[in-house]
Amino acid sequence: MYVGRFVVVGPGLGAYRVSSRSFPNRQVTAREDALTVGPTPDAPETDNPYIAYNCVREAGDGLAVVGNGSHVDPIAEKLDLGYPPRDALATALFALDYEKDNYDTPRIAGVVGAEEAYVGTVRADALKVERVEEPTLVATYEKDDPEAYALEATTAEAAAREVYDADFEHAVCAAAAEVTADGVETALYNGE
Repeated sequence: MYVGRFVVVGPGLGAYRVSSRSFPNRQVTAREDALTVGPTPDAPETDNPYIAYNCVREAGDGLAVVGNGSHVDPIAEKLDLGYPPRDALATALFALDYEKDNYDTPRIAGVVGAEEAYVGTVRADALKVERVEEPTLVATYEKDDPEAYALEATTAEAAAREVYDADFEHAVCAAAAEVTADGVETALYNGE
C-alpha cells in the first residue's frame, strides 16, 4: 500500500518517513539544529516547493517536532515561545493549511515529549490535533486519520530504521527523535 509520507508519534519517540513515487531522489541530512529532507546530488532539477524542508527539529523545553513540510519550523518556533504542544500544532497547521498541490496533500506533524505526545494533520476537509498515549501513525494518503501503530523501537536510531522498513511502498528516507529527561537524540536513515 502506498501511504505517502508518514509520522509515527508517541511519548518519548517520534519518527518520520519520506515515501515518494514522484521525487525519490531525496535524503535526510543532519544540520546543527534540525534534520532536513532535500534532494540528493544526482536529483533532477525541480521547482517543487514541497521536496525540501526540516523534518525533525528540537524545540521548546525538551520537545521534538516531526513532520512532512515547512510547518515543522513554525511549530518549533511556537514551542520555543512557550505555546503548549496542542496549540503549537493547531496554530501552525491551521495557518499553513494542506499543501496546494495536485493531490491536496495533507500536512502531518507530531510533537514529542518525554512523557507526552501529540499528533496533528490538516487536510482539505479537516484539522485534527490529538494527544496520544501510544505510538500513533498519520500519513498523507490512505491513512490520513491518526491510528495506533505497533512501533517496537525504543531509540531514535531504531525508530528511523523501523519506519524506513515499514511495509508501505516507495521508501526513500527516514528520521526520528527520542526524547528523555536528559534531552533529545535524533537519527536518520537513508537506505543502504
